[in-house]
Amino acid sequence: MQVPVMAELFAEGKTPEILFWVGCAGSFDQRAQKITRAFTTILNELGISYAILGKEESCTGDPVRRAGNEFMFQMMAYQNIQVLNNYNVKKIVTTCPHCFNILKNEYPELGGNYEVMHHSSFLQQLINEGRIKLAGGGVFKGRKITYHDSCYLGRANGIYEAPRQVLEILDAELVEMKRCRSNGLCCGAGGAQMFKEEEKGEKRVNQERTDEALATGAEIIAAACPFCNTMLTDGVKVHEMEESIKVMDIAELIAASITKV
Repeated sequence: MQVPVMAELFAEGKTPEILFWVGCAGSFDQRAQKITRAFTTILNELGISYAILGKEESCTGDPVRRAGNEFMFQMMAYQNIQVLNNYNVKKIVTTCPHCFNILKNEYPELGGNYEVMHHSSFLQQLINEGRIKLAGGGVFKGRKITYHDSCYLGRANGIYEAPRQVLEILDAELVEMKRCRSNGLCCGAGGAQMFKEEEKGEKRVNQERTDEALATGAEIIAAACPFCNTMLTDGVKVHEMEESIKVMDIAELIAASITKV
């Protein structure tokens, strides 16, 4: 894919409308890379001026801060802030709620002040502006979809409506899990749990959440976080239902349905 890099645009004296913060998962995880491609497909299709940092982007430091290593977090954060400020970045959009939360809420105290949007809110904005339109409701018309609320998107930042409004344009049947919105259950990966051994218990958190999703009868589990996507996909695999139940990011659902306006 032809993806603009900030250093190249800066050298040409150009300033993109947004900086797309890809994140570690979106860069290195094979499943999350598909979400990255889907979102860039939408940006390219709509002719939105954007760029990524490429090799200059490093981890936001969210996992190490959650794990308790404040010193390492601040080193990583200051490095990112220096890069962002050097390019005079004003607006950042990211597909990861963890990156979104820390860039928006925790970087300002270290000198990183930016307008930060999660891609669910950004897509909702594009839909409201009439820039995203789907022909006949798109390829998911009439299909049953349930949406999983990411902790850092929902409870941490109060974003519940944006992803649901994005799904509404698909003209699908949106069914809610018993625990949703502010009562939604974590996928099991947050707070750096993704990178440590699980503690003993009766049931894995991701299996508990997947069971709730499957109970809705939905054929598509929609997520807006690469970590949630991984955990729910693993949960579906436990039931050996990968062929009949798909876990998809909202960007993938829109990219598969989009028509150029």
